[in-house]
Amino acid sequence: MNILVINCGSSSLKYQLIDSKNENVLAKGLCDRIGIDDSFVKQTVTGKDAKVFEVELKDHNAAIAEVVKALTDKEYGVIDSLDDISAVGHRIVHGGERFHESVIIDDEVMKAIEECVPLAPLHNPPNIIGIRACQAAMKGVPQIAVFDTAFHQTMPKEAYMYALPYDYYKKYGIRKYGFHGTSHKYVAERCAALMGKPLEALKIITCHIGNGGSIAAIRGGKCMDTSMGFTPLDGLEMGTRSGILDPAVVLFLMENEGLSSKEMNAVLNKKSGLLGVSGVSSDMRDVTTAMKEGNSRAKLALQIFAYRVKSYIGQYAAVMNGVDAVVFTAGIGENDGEARLACASGLEYLGLKVDPAKNAVKGGEVEISTDDSAVKVFVIATNEELAIARETARLLAK
Repeated sequence: MNILVINCGSSSLKYQLIDSKNENVLAKGLCDRIGIDDSFVKQTVTGKDAKVFEVELKDHNAAIAEVVKALTDKEYGVIDSLDDISAVGHRIVHGGERFHESVIIDDEVMKAIEECVPLAPLHNPPNIIGIRACQAAMKGVPQIAVFDTAFHQTMPKEAYMYALPYDYYKKYGIRKYGFHGTSHKYVAERCAALMGKPLEALKIITCHIGNGGSIAAIRGGKCMDTSMGFTPLDGLEMGTRSGILDPAVVLFLMENEGLSSKEMNAVLNKKSGLLGVSGVSSDMRDVTTAMKEGNSRAKLALQIFAYRVKSYIGQYAAVMNGVDAVVFTAGIGENDGEARLACASGLEYLGLKVDPAKNAVKGGEVEISTDDSAVKVFVIATNEELAIARETARLLAK
């Protein structure tokens, strides 16, 4: 059974075609510059060089049509026709409080996803466009919604509620939602498998740290808390996002700098984080290089980053009354041994010790804790596309 996984952005569309029987990736690709000049489709078939199709992508409907053409291309394709696609799994950023798990998309589900647009105005609209484009191009093929927020819906109310007037929660749905849920769920399951223990018996802290980042406390396979909140702006210092801060800072800056809400939003989301502190880059690699060259602000940016990750690990160990394993994943978590070591140092009181030699790895699935560490530490490469394909296949089987 072949599952087409779609991750739709405002001007781009990523896709993978996965054989759910053996979980092999048959092809993966990118439709870029949708609605912009010089658009193209880049597809990579397993075992072959990437092929770039320079085509006009005037909208997402055109992009989906070109994906179908690329997948069925006689020379570079991997399937004969649309009949070889059993279902489409869509990454949907926000499902609000309604969706606690993945669902087959129907008119009612579409309406609910649209109602979540005010909660994710940059993400849900292109997600919706991607769904409608697939529905138009692949009539009769089941479409599945897999939500970033769904995994976090098991948080207890004291974890997700803010101490604001309760009417704001009832009126606007203002609460912590959390994101990266598909990734957190996937690596937690892989962690349990690597430990040879049932997920239901474990307390795991998953650290999804890349240009965007979040931490999750997972007990018995269920999320107890997570660092991102009402939006992906909360929590860790990220590439360009500030992360957690005193809300009065926002009011102070708006008044003293004469900033509009739109301008303040740009400061918090686009000009802060590693970029804002270091003044160098939003990319951890560039900031690390600058630090090694003696840049004190780059050093401070890295210190803030590690401090916040470490603080959340300690906080979530307290929330769960202990921790059995810590997992590092995503771009920084999988590839930056120095950052991992900085985030994990000073946690010996938990019984957590990282082996520097084991930590010198990039990607894969590797335990990096010392033999005598009471808390296991892993590097586990995330695979959100595979997780979406699995959810899609599970729903079809039901």
